[in-house]
Amino acid sequence: MLKNYLKIAWRNLLKNKGYSVINIGGLAIGMTCFLLITLFIRNELSYDSYHENADKIYRVVHHSGKDNIEDRWIWGNAPVGAALKNDFSEVVEKVQFSGRSDVLLNYNERSFQEANCFYVDPTVFDVFSWPLVSGNPKTALKAPYSIVLTESVAKKYFGNEDPMGKSIKGFGGRASDGAYTVTGIMKDVPSNSHFSFDILMSMSSFHQTRPDIFDAWGYVDFYTYFLVADNFDQAAFQAKIPGFLKKNRPSEEAEYYYNISFEPLKDTYLNSDAVRQPGITGNLSNIYIFVIIGFFILIIACINFMNLATARSLERAKEVGVRKVIGADKKSLIYQFLGESLLMVFLSAIIGLVLVIICLPWMNTIAGKQFLVREIFNSVTLSLYFGTALVTGILAGSYPAFILSNFKPSSVLKGVFRTSKQGVNLRKGLVVFQFSLSIALIASTVIVYSQLDYMLNKNLGFDREQQLVIDFNWDGQVLGNIETIKNEFLNHPDISSVSASRTVPGGHFPAAGTDIETKEGPMKSFSPFLYEIDVDFIPHYDIEVVAGRAYSRDFATDTISSMIINEAAAKSFGYANPLEIIGKRFEQWGKEGTIIGVVKNFNYLSLHQKIAPLALRLEPGSSRYFSLQIKSQNLQATIKDIEEKWSALVPHRPFLYSFLDDSFNTQYEADFKFKKLFTIFSFLAILIACLGLLGLAIYSAMQRTKEIGVRKVLGAEVTSIVTLLSKDFIKLVGIAILIATPFSWYAMNKWLNVYAYRVEVNWWVFAIAGLLALTIALLTVSFHAIKAARTNPIKSLRTE
Repeated sequence: MLKNYLKIAWRNLLKNKGYSVINIGGLAIGMTCFLLITLFIRNELSYDSYHENADKIYRVVHHSGKDNIEDRWIWGNAPVGAALKNDFSEVVEKVQFSGRSDVLLNYNERSFQEANCFYVDPTVFDVFSWPLVSGNPKTALKAPYSIVLTESVAKKYFGNEDPMGKSIKGFGGRASDGAYTVTGIMKDVPSNSHFSFDILMSMSSFHQTRPDIFDAWGYVDFYTYFLVADNFDQAAFQAKIPGFLKKNRPSEEAEYYYNISFEPLKDTYLNSDAVRQPGITGNLSNIYIFVIIGFFILIIACINFMNLATARSLERAKEVGVRKVIGADKKSLIYQFLGESLLMVFLSAIIGLVLVIICLPWMNTIAGKQFLVREIFNSVTLSLYFGTALVTGILAGSYPAFILSNFKPSSVLKGVFRTSKQGVNLRKGLVVFQFSLSIALIASTVIVYSQLDYMLNKNLGFDREQQLVIDFNWDGQVLGNIETIKNEFLNHPDISSVSASRTVPGGHFPAAGTDIETKEGPMKSFSPFLYEIDVDFIPHYDIEVVAGRAYSRDFATDTISSMIINEAAAKSFGYANPLEIIGKRFEQWGKEGTIIGVVKNFNYLSLHQKIAPLALRLEPGSSRYFSLQIKSQNLQATIKDIEEKWSALVPHRPFLYSFLDDSFNTQYEADFKFKKLFTIFSFLAILIACLGLLGLAIYSAMQRTKEIGVRKVLGAEVTSIVTLLSKDFIKLVGIAILIATPFSWYAMNKWLNVYAYRVEVNWWVFAIAGLLALTIALLTVSFHAIKAARTNPIKSLRTE
């Protein structure tokens, strides 16, 4: 019987090729999307799980703030790590990384500025599972000026040589320049790590240069991780922290609010809301969105199957009647039709699997990840995939199977069988449901595009157009000749302005413990972010001064006793009117003086974050970047001229440049990837819905062939017949618009909450989505409606 069922199922597929192509094609696209989304989600959820002790690794989150407004930082002070290790038996080991450091390394005339380096404690390999292929993990990073390279970096410098024990010269890092000895080679950090690196250098190298900061609770430059004992109770441990801080934190630093909490390693990528992360973070909301889209696509594909199968019930009615007359029971008929359903679904699953393999390179490019074919054939992934196919086949085929098996042979063999009103209403309800999902996806796609377009085009409060940024990484020779180099650049006719600074908008910057005089007189402590700039920075970036003045070469005291802040900083110190803070005293990092100016708030952070308090301090000697305003239309020629001049002025350093708008927008890289993936999967979901509508339109036209013939004989125009066949579908899409609008409005408002600066969800978005869905439905239905209306009525009536 099983062989017979399969034979009949196969014959039905071949007999109804159009139906089969639409159903199998829709299901195949659905299964392809489902598997691709599954691979993406599994990768997102796998971050940092490769560490042997992943469940027992935590990191310190630093809290600071005022007036019940709290900031949470991952980047924090150094002494907290040693104090936790000393005071608590629960802490088995601690490891600290310095803030990311860029170092110019040279070996045998090969020089590269490495932008992905950390100074780190020698205990790093006791806590994390980053295996060394050469060297002793216990001692590799113990001695000053020792360095561990990843395999890819070692290959870049040493080729096929053995790097172990060789010296590689470093310039411009946080530690002093010198020769670093290669003491270890490690495998490249896996891509599913919440932060990655190419080079690790011994923390003792950093300590030799800046020993004072390792005891300073107010200095932030470290990421602190620790390994805990078995049966660690995070809540009980957190309860001990107030006493711990009271004991260890110096009383003079206890005037401003400070606290710490702890995050499990496995929460760092998707569940951390702290700022100043050591690497990339994911978005849990996006995971939920892709899960929903994946299920939407499968549901829409299932609806297509059920709609087309039940719509075709009239064609199978006589077959069922004959089978029942010759002895087939209801159970065997259910098995037969479920078998046909499962055959179609598993054919779709096989096709989907092939499509996924074909699409994998494209998916890697769009998602910015490295999915491998072997991940598809992972036992867990395949079990989930084919398990979903099985459930899909049963769910999609069960309703048609039970409907068909219930036909009464006496009725269907007399030709008096008609589709039930309940069946018609069910099909209409399913069409409304799938188009509601499609309209919601269209509206959501429009909103995603609007938000990202807003982020790219919003006035940020500074000039970022044609700003060429040159990175010299605090090079001592450059710092000693800043003004000379700036003047040389200004001699070029296509360079209108030059500035030097420690950071640029969108770049890395510190926070600085700052005291400012309040209205009442006493000094108040806070830690605004800090830009260390030269005298030309504010006019160069066209930042508006709203109170006081900018730095000027006409005031010699500006270099030693003046400071400028932004409006957010003035407000945080209690000055709603920026003019009131002008002339107030300040103390910051060894400098004392008065506030001379307040600049208008500008978005130096991404639009995910609100503008935070900022101090702009005149310290050209702390600069790392030159910013050049280019006014040429021939950028390539100008860049070539600048590179030649750079090579003449600074021959020992590579010419490393970027355009500010490009580098600033890298903060939105994850948003752009989400947009691409969301748009593609939404398009595919809508395509599958249209395939189902197309199938129903074809079937509807077939069912009403004789009616159309009669109408044409009686003089009906093509337009009236097309309207007749289309109006029912148009009504269903209209109902879908009403259902989808509130749902997508709520969902997208939730999604937009992750942005501090966002677009408003306007009514016209849903009007566009509805109109587009209606247009798609009309195009889908009308094509076959017109074809049916133009058919010669003689063909449809000759059997009457």
